[in-house]
Amino acid sequence: MDEPKKIKISNPEVALAKAEHFCAYQERSQQEVRDKLYEWGLWPDAVEQTIGRLIEGNFLNEDRFAKAYVKGKFNQKAWGRIKIKQGLKLKRVPDVLIKKALLTIDPDDYMAALTRLLEKKATAVNEKNEFKRRYKLQQYAMSRGYEADLIAEVLKNSDL
Repeated sequence: MDEPKKIKISNPEVALAKAEHFCAYQERSQQEVRDKLYEWGLWPDAVEQTIGRLIEGNFLNEDRFAKAYVKGKFNQKAWGRIKIKQGLKLKRVPDVLIKKALLTIDPDDYMAALTRLLEKKATAVNEKNEFKRRYKLQQYAMSRGYEADLIAEVLKNSDL
């Protein structure tokens, strides 16, 4: 089976147009765009120049990306703040923007999402021992990026 042909671009103007399309399709972090430009075979000066032009043209905006990422991961995948923060760090988003973006999650919605997550998981856990059952629920919620103190609070105030 033939491997897909790798696109090689050496013209910065062609790369800019392609990168604009790449950014217009969905919000991207600077690092994602940088990786894509290197993948296309652009040399370092052209990569940084292209990123600068994408920022000027408002195709690339880390703040907007961070907020969209937080909103998407929380609303679609019900991730907790810890997992979302790790995801943004992997995309090399600055800490100050991560903090700002995480503040966009409404605390009441966050607790409601955690409660829903635990209630849904509780129906799937067939553990008779009360302590083991709670431990499994706690571990599951922690794996989804929720804070231990909030998980304990939800488990304490419910009959899961």
